[in-house]
Amino acid sequence: MSRRSRAEVRETAADPHFGSRTVTKFINSMMRDGKKSIAEKIFFDAVTLLEQRSGQPGMQIFEQALNNSKPALEVKSRRVGGATYQVPVEVRPERRTALATRWLISYARTRSEKTMSERLAGELLAASRGEGNTVKKKEDTHRMAEANKAFAHYRW
Repeated sequence: MSRRSRAEVRETAADPHFGSRTVTKFINSMMRDGKKSIAEKIFFDAVTLLEQRSGQPGMQIFEQALNNSKPALEVKSRRVGGATYQVPVEVRPERRTALATRWLISYARTRSEKTMSERLAGELLAASRGEGNTVKKKEDTHRMAEANKAFAHYRW
């Protein structure tokens, strides 16, 4: 981290298909080796699959999945007098979205379906229902923060 000044937050352009900045950030996170058109195709195919499987608008399911995956608390390591404590802290809104996005993509990649768009659609559908690995990760993070609530006074 820079000691001089805060990093400048750059605005991302809204997605031309849905008009959403969240979708743009999600696609950028999913992109590998700068291949944005492939990442976009995967995402839009996944949204189409979501609409076919559930009968609801794909963007509604995507937003529901993202909201169900956002953590409210996390633990950060804090050294106090030679001991390291896991201190629960609240998660900033931008970081919540970033963590949820990262978890959704990583758990979609580990699924067993054939194509990435099918894997992503499956993980988004599971997360929108409140199940799946991404929601489990969020609950584990909350559980760890709850277990270490005794060290909350070490917050900085």
